[in-house]
Amino acid sequence: MNVVTMGVHVLDVLVRPVEEIPEGQGATLVEDIRMTAAGTAAGTALTLAKLGASVRTTGAIGTDPTGDLLIQLLRKAGIDTELLVRRRDTATSASVLPIRPNGDRPSLHLLGANITYGLDDIPWDAVAEASHLHLGGPELIGADVAVRVLAHAKDHGVVTSVDLLAPGYLGTFDQIEPLLPYIDFLVPNDDQVVGFSEEEDLVTGARKFLAGGVGLVAVTRGGEGALLVTAEGTETIPAFEVEVVDTTGCGDAFSAGFLRGVSLGRTPREAAVLGSAAAALVAQGLGSDHGEFDLAEADEFAMTSKIRA
Repeated sequence: MNVVTMGVHVLDVLVRPVEEIPEGQGATLVEDIRMTAAGTAAGTALTLAKLGASVRTTGAIGTDPTGDLLIQLLRKAGIDTELLVRRRDTATSASVLPIRPNGDRPSLHLLGANITYGLDDIPWDAVAEASHLHLGGPELIGADVAVRVLAHAKDHGVVTSVDLLAPGYLGTFDQIEPLLPYIDFLVPNDDQVVGFSEEEDLVTGARKFLAGGVGLVAVTRGGEGALLVTAEGTETIPAFEVEVVDTTGCGDAFSAGFLRGVSLGRTPREAAVLGSAAAALVAQGLGSDHGEFDLAEADEFAMTSKIRA
């Protein structure tokens, strides 16, 4: 699998556990503070690389120390960062995530250079040479640019997948409708399906994407697992029973596992099980890069671990 991940790159600063923010200039001790690469492009790239894919990633970051560290973390994970565009006048996107004891993660976020990535930055040759293009957060580059990129990929026989970034309440169908004919696999969460489809029912919303041209919709539903929706019907994939430390990057890990499974010729269900296993492995630690697992270990986890009732 030779994949280009395109879109959102973020440096996450994660603090755990945080039950409340001290008032005034108060302080409190925590157990862990980590910095990791994250985002719908970078986070997915991390798990794809673990699962044996050859990964190149592209998006916009700053020339600041935050960008330097982000590149260092990605390269350490075996990801080719040469396609990243660096901005001198814009900071690298970053988030501060105070992780609650139950794994929830409110966010303090800087959009940064992600919103500056545009048509002139697309590595057209690299996209055409890839076996797979994963576009994370098409809302940031706009439908017109996203369509150009996805159509270019399809014209060269590249498998395409898209993950959304915005929460569902900010989504509208016209934001993504032009993209749908060029998407083989759409991997949103349940809130995004309802929001972007402008439907009240999850399955009805997913089928609206199928009617627009998407090949398959794989919906993540947190602790309830995943839902596969195709023209033939729907199928539920349960989540695995694990002690959740942090849910950061779990959606990206599912996307990576699902897409890696597809690249290996697995059925959609088998691919989704691999995605759920990857998400469960990441959820047991802090940050999108948690876990030193590979494909064989993820498969072993899926075969031997208990699923949630």
